[in-house]
Amino acid sequence: MTFFLLLGGIWAQNNRNAKVSGKSAKRGGGAQASDAGHSTPAADSSQGSSRSSGRPADSKQDSAAGTRAAVQQTDEMRLQFLRSAQVTCNDGSAAGFYLKEFRGSRRWLLFLEGGWCCYSKETCDSRYQNTPRLMSSSGWPQTKRGTGLLSSQAEENPHWHNANLVFIPYCSSDVWSGTGPTPTPAPRTRQGKDKVKERNTNATEYSFMGSLIIREVIKDLIPKGIKQAKVVMLAGTSAGATGVLLNIERVASQLEQLGTEAQVRGLVDSGWFLESKQQRSPNCPETVSCTPEDAIKIGLRLWNGAVPDRCRQLYRGEEWQCFFGHRLYSTLTSPLFIVQWLFDEEQLRVENIYMGGQSLTEEQWQYIQNLGLEIKNSLRDVTAVFAASCLSHTVITKSTWLSFQVKGTSLPRALHCWDRSLEAIRNNRTPAKGCPFHLVDTCQWPQCNPTCPALVDQATQQELTLLQMLVAMGLDPQKLGLDPEGEADSLASVVRNGG
Repeated sequence: MTFFLLLGGIWAQNNRNAKVSGKSAKRGGGAQASDAGHSTPAADSSQGSSRSSGRPADSKQDSAAGTRAAVQQTDEMRLQFLRSAQVTCNDGSAAGFYLKEFRGSRRWLLFLEGGWCCYSKETCDSRYQNTPRLMSSSGWPQTKRGTGLLSSQAEENPHWHNANLVFIPYCSSDVWSGTGPTPTPAPRTRQGKDKVKERNTNATEYSFMGSLIIREVIKDLIPKGIKQAKVVMLAGTSAGATGVLLNIERVASQLEQLGTEAQVRGLVDSGWFLESKQQRSPNCPETVSCTPEDAIKIGLRLWNGAVPDRCRQLYRGEEWQCFFGHRLYSTLTSPLFIVQWLFDEEQLRVENIYMGGQSLTEEQWQYIQNLGLEIKNSLRDVTAVFAASCLSHTVITKSTWLSFQVKGTSLPRALHCWDRSLEAIRNNRTPAKGCPFHLVDTCQWPQCNPTCPALVDQATQQELTLLQMLVAMGLDPQKLGLDPEGEADSLASVVRNGG
């Protein structure tokens, strides 16, 4: 009897140790674990079944499962709604952000999501019907896992994985420029479709507060330690990238007023657009066929949009021009890194050119070629840039972002070189040589960089070379001056000459 009582006491103590070990793993260990970021449903379910059946679990296994659960939890960014009820999404629902803290880090990465905009009752109603997550927070998940620059994995994100990561969802439809009033009423809970539809009888009842959302996010990050930040990177893709250009000076000013000594930097991915070559539609804005310039001109009034002060003074009465990076860049004082495909797919869509989706005329092919040269010229005076001769759109949040190179340098490497250069200048040191961050492809053709993302035929979802794509779209490569047999030789030459 004494033996069995002793055995039972040992088993109970082991069980308590296992639980304590699991708790301590949840509190402390997740950040350094080698399998961070990988989901462990099997471990979770086996752990639960062990508890429900009452069978004793080995303390080492229980501790490992607890560590994996902690890793899974801490690797995700968690949704937090703004404390201010007055700053909202388009439909009056609460705006917010996703946060993953890295304890002890004094580097912060604030990311602005993209997604174009709406600028009239018709376009906003259509947007609300087709992509409600870009106008309302009612369907946002509680957690989000980042990829590319937003990844917490050192293998995928070698230089920024250990920063405090903040993902700010785009729900204002104003290219992050709006300072408009909140609609009345401003509910913080999800409403039925009929009720929302009834309330939004005209576009003025939508709320456009993109710039105010950024301001409130920073306020809500004060208790999290952003006042102690050493570096704050404001990054974004597409419309979010334009949002970086429009807001970086205000963010720097806000942080300076808070007393922080952080250097505020901007990372602009695929938001460096050129004005459209299309003729203005006579029916704009009654239809959705407005050019980006017309959409922004109309939208600025609806959004009560704000642009940086120096640019506003430069283009007084024509403030829409401040939405175009090549016009805005010289008026900004904060350090900026521009990432831009030379043949941006969204820029082509503005001209009704859809690679792999329709026929292509020789005139459209000529426009594509000229686009690469125009974007390249517009980037000439940009200090920090990564511009590859590829047909694509956005890059920094793609898990494959490590694989793209210009002149033998990857984008993460170029960003790290820029980072080191800014630190050296800040500390009155000479920047290191042989670490480039002004990288623009010299080859002239779309897809002439061998590291470009693959082209995909929209109908078959098959990967194609540029020549195959042009043939599929009804063009004769030889008439265009392209030599199918010389393609391999030209690519080899590109590789040898570093892009």
